[in-house]
Amino acid sequence: MWTTSMTSTWLAGFTVCLSLIVSIGAQNLYVLRQAVSGEHVRACVAWCVFSDALLIGIGVAGMAQVLGDSPTLAYYLTLGGALFLLGYGLMALWRAAMPAGAAPASDADDGGAPATAARRGLWRVLGALVVITLFNPHVYLDTVVLVGSIGARQDGSLKWIFVLGAACASLAWFVMLASAGRRLQTLFAKPQAWRVMDGFTGVMMLALAWWVYSGLENIGAA
Repeated sequence: MWTTSMTSTWLAGFTVCLSLIVSIGAQNLYVLRQAVSGEHVRACVAWCVFSDALLIGIGVAGMAQVLGDSPTLAYYLTLGGALFLLGYGLMALWRAAMPAGAAPASDADDGGAPATAARRGLWRVLGALVVITLFNPHVYLDTVVLVGSIGARQDGSLKWIFVLGAACASLAWFVMLASAGRRLQTLFAKPQAWRVMDGFTGVMMLALAWWVYSGLENIGAA
């Protein structure tokens, strides 16, 4: 039987997760690109929801406490996240600087414009998304440590109601993002639009890299 405490716990998981994922990040921009290009969008959404739920669940199960007790590990995860975002941003700016139509098919692996590339297979698309998701060290601080530690404070089985709420927030956000991408397909039929998006992506990723890197001082002080 669904109780008031379960509802409030679900809502807490939903709002905490939503407040973190509704931001411009490498994963969000990749999903938006796939929605615009119409390549395996449902699979991308499914992976994002699954990975969010899995990482938050791992945090709730106890890993948040382990990571939270290790400032050194938190420091290197933050540094790794800054370097990941820096690299992603520089690649996006490199694509933006290339003449329209000059991007090779292979650079669709990191979310490049698919206008001149053959349609990619499901596993190629998902493989790139898995790398973007799991090889960004900073994602573990957001999901496992931050959200996971909040969920771990819930009593008993309510911990998993919290994870369910977080998964629902992830699903709602990525479905909305995919829908927005479909509406932009006409605009991105023009190669120049992809260059503008790459430029925007690059600038935002560099700004995020600096923001994450600037937090190292606080971690070191702790």
